[in-house]
Amino acid sequence: MFKALLLEKTDAGFSARVQAVDDARLPAGDVLVQVECSTLNYKDGLAITNKAPVVRQWPMVAGIDGAGTVLESQHPGWKPGDRFVLNGWGVGEVHWGCLAERARLKGDWLVKLPAAFDARQAMAIGTAGYTAMLCVLALERHGVKPGDGEVLVTGATGGVGSVATALLARLGYRVIASTGKSAESAYLKTLGAADLIDRNELSAPGKPLQKERWAAVVDAVGSHTLVNACAQTRYGGVVAACGLAQGSDLPGTVLPFILRSVTLAGVDSVMAPLALRQQAWDRLAKDLEPKLIDHMVQDIDLGDAIERAEALMAGKVRGRLVVHIR
Repeated sequence: MFKALLLEKTDAGFSARVQAVDDARLPAGDVLVQVECSTLNYKDGLAITNKAPVVRQWPMVAGIDGAGTVLESQHPGWKPGDRFVLNGWGVGEVHWGCLAERARLKGDWLVKLPAAFDARQAMAIGTAGYTAMLCVLALERHGVKPGDGEVLVTGATGGVGSVATALLARLGYRVIASTGKSAESAYLKTLGAADLIDRNELSAPGKPLQKERWAAVVDAVGSHTLVNACAQTRYGGVVAACGLAQGSDLPGTVLPFILRSVTLAGVDSVMAPLALRQQAWDRLAKDLEPKLIDHMVQDIDLGDAIERAEALMAGKVRGRLVVHIR
C-alpha cells in the first residue's frame, strides 16, 4: 500500500482524498519510482478542485510533477538508485501522477535530475519553472539579447512568472513584472524585477497597436493581457506565450504581426521532446540562482495539498508550492 491523492468521479459526484492505495492498482510502465517531492501547478489546482476537465481518465492520482529515486526499472536508460525529475507527458491527466509515495511511469518520460538540485529544489522549479526556462530559450532562439530593451513578464508572482523573472534578471535582462499584487513588490524585486506595472494596465480590451515598449514578453496569462502585450511589443520583438490564467481566448488582430513583425512564439511543456527538456533542466542548473529558490517556495505536506489547491485557484498563492510526500 502507498499513500496518494486520489481523484474519483462517479454517479455520486467528485471526490479528492489522500488515502492508502494498493500497489496492484498502479498503471503500466517500465519504471517504478519513489516520489520524494511533488508540487502544485495551476493544472493540478484545476484537477484537484474539479474546476476544469483536466482529468480524462478515472480514477486518477493527481500530480503532473515529481522528483525522487528509481526503485525498479525495465528501461535501459534507468537503474535503481537513479535520481529523476518528471514534468508533464499527461501524468495526472491520463496516467497516474506523482502526488503519491510511488508511481509507475515510462522511462522515456524521465529526465536525469541535475546534480545541482535535490528533489525539493527540483519541485520548487517544477513544470512552472521548466516552462519559464523553455520561454527563455524561445526568446534566445529568436535572437533577443539583454541590450535590446525591457522584457515584460506577466503573472509575475505565479510559478512561471517568478522563475522567468529570476532567470531573465540573472541573464542581464531588464525585467518589468506585471502583477495584481502590489504588496509583493519586495518579493519581485528580490527575484530581480527592475520595476512593476499593475496587471490592470493589460487585462482590459485595448487598441490593436499601442506605444512600443517591450523587446520581448513572457506571458502566462493569455486573453486580453497577451493581446495588449503583443500590441505594445517593439518592432521585431518576440512574445513567448505559455499560459491562460486570464483565459484561452485571443481577442486581438494581426496588426502587431504584419505591421511590426512581432513574433508570437507558443511554448508547450507537456509534450516537449526529451532533448529540449534536458537542455532546459541543464540551463536551470546553470542559470537559476539557488538562493532565490527559497524565496519562491512554500513547503507543505501531502495532507495539505487539497486545501492549498483551493487557495491556488483563488489566487492566494505566491511562487511555488512544494509538496513533501513522506
